[in-house]
Amino acid sequence: MHTDKEKAPADQGEGNDPERDQHMTNDISTLIPIRDHDGQQVASGRDLHAYLGVNSNYTTWFDRMVGYGFIEGQDFIALLSNSGKQVHGGANKTDHAVTFDMAKELGMIQRTPEGKRIRQYFIEAEKKAAMASAPKTYLEALKVAAEIEESRLALEAQVEADKPKVIFADAVSTSKSSILVGELAKLICANGVNIGQNRLFTRLRSDGFLIRRKGTDWNMPTQRSMDMGLFRVKETAVTHSDGHVSVNKTPKVTGKGQQYFINYFLSDGAHGGEAA
Repeated sequence: MHTDKEKAPADQGEGNDPERDQHMTNDISTLIPIRDHDGQQVASGRDLHAYLGVNSNYTTWFDRMVGYGFIEGQDFIALLSNSGKQVHGGANKTDHAVTFDMAKELGMIQRTPEGKRIRQYFIEAEKKAAMASAPKTYLEALKVAAEIEESRLALEAQVEADKPKVIFADAVSTSKSSILVGELAKLICANGVNIGQNRLFTRLRSDGFLIRRKGTDWNMPTQRSMDMGLFRVKETAVTHSDGHVSVNKTPKVTGKGQQYFINYFLSDGAHGGEAA
């Protein structure tokens, strides 16, 4: 793997000069100013390139650095250089806004004194940013603590408000008892959707949950509904006065079906169309 150690030849013998190192450390904030881009602190890729003093041009160098695994939109974004200069027949130079994390990694990749200074510079910059955002007074600390507590209480209240719904959903989904369609209509009404037994039968037929064809199977669950486990059919033998026996069939909604239809009628799926 290629490691970018390229430096300008004139700098090769100066990397271990203590006075020069101190001067470069003091001067780095001027040479690599921290900028604000959409609320995030970043550095200019061209500033980093110039400070490192690599031999290759900026575009070639930056493209090679991206090959180390940096992601556009996450670690950097492309933008036009603010130098005001025009190059290549009038086209503005391309620069990149680089995150602190990427800048530190770029410094380490170079394996040069300048690279080490860059890494340390951005470590210190991160510390300063963290200190700047921390509460500076007792009143500010109280305000932050109050905001955290307010968020916690709001979350707890929401959990409590949702608890009956969660308990009901868990209970009906595992329930072995099934209910009539009329009872399902009452459950749906209790959850905020105004619908009676007759209208519910009509909707279940039109949406493909119950058989709409007139005959002995009218209002019975479709094969799809049965496969989904939404219904079961209760069969009752009836002995008539003349001695013959008939079987009455009644569709009943399973626990799983109760949960499914409550969610179905509360969602956009209740506004028409075939059952999913």
